[in-house]
Amino acid sequence: MEVIILEDSHAVATLSAQRISDLINKKPTAVLGLATGSTPIALYQKLISLYQQGTLSFRHVVTFNLDEYIGISPNNPQSYHAFMKRELFDSIDIQPHNSHLPTCERAGETSCQVGAAYEQAIAEAGGIDLQVLGIGSNGHIGFNEPSSSLVSRTRVKTLTQATVNDNNRLFEEGEFQPRLAMTMGIASILDSQQVILLATGAQKARAVCNAIEGPLSAMCPASALQLHKQVTFILDEAAASKLENHHYYRWVRRINESLEKN
Repeated sequence: MEVIILEDSHAVATLSAQRISDLINKKPTAVLGLATGSTPIALYQKLISLYQQGTLSFRHVVTFNLDEYIGISPNNPQSYHAFMKRELFDSIDIQPHNSHLPTCERAGETSCQVGAAYEQAIAEAGGIDLQVLGIGSNGHIGFNEPSSSLVSRTRVKTLTQATVNDNNRLFEEGEFQPRLAMTMGIASILDSQQVILLATGAQKARAVCNAIEGPLSAMCPASALQLHKQVTFILDEAAASKLENHHYYRWVRRINESLEKN
């Protein structure tokens, strides 16, 4: 586990965009796992900028999103389909058929069938090369809420009241807000070759601390990342503020940078 603590959210977005850009330029057919929510928006803006500068192309990239709400259509502005188009896909050269989100909107399919089909699609694409994650204030990754099985796969999850409250700001008063979502499972996430988890702001500090320094526990789903072979937490100062070993993580970063220069 690599823990990188940076000055602010701008630096977090810049470094994470560089990691993704380096991967795509090395492997133009890279398979990315993508996240929604407020944290990755700055990352997507950086990727769009790199595309507009002509230094990055998504033409052969394949993407799989972590999750999607149940109960609203893909055309609903609050859906994650709409979010991804608005925040990234409409501004880059990704091929529409190469971007995937889990959904239960297809007629005649059960949620179990949709989940299994999503897992199969990921496998047929060769697996996820790099998975981007945020983290919920209760430690969720994707919509794997506390008590989620550490061996879970893509399925329907009931959102906690805390998650509903956190996302309430995104919905207008009186607007329908989903309580259910289809999400990749924790095991699905752990199957990826690399993971980068982005966290900014003091409201994420406790969850970040529990994920990195706490015990492995289903009550903090992000703690399962302690089992991953190549995971990087990219944090701003506020999100890292409760880490007991923050001085050590900074020391490791300085050593690694000095080795890279040599």
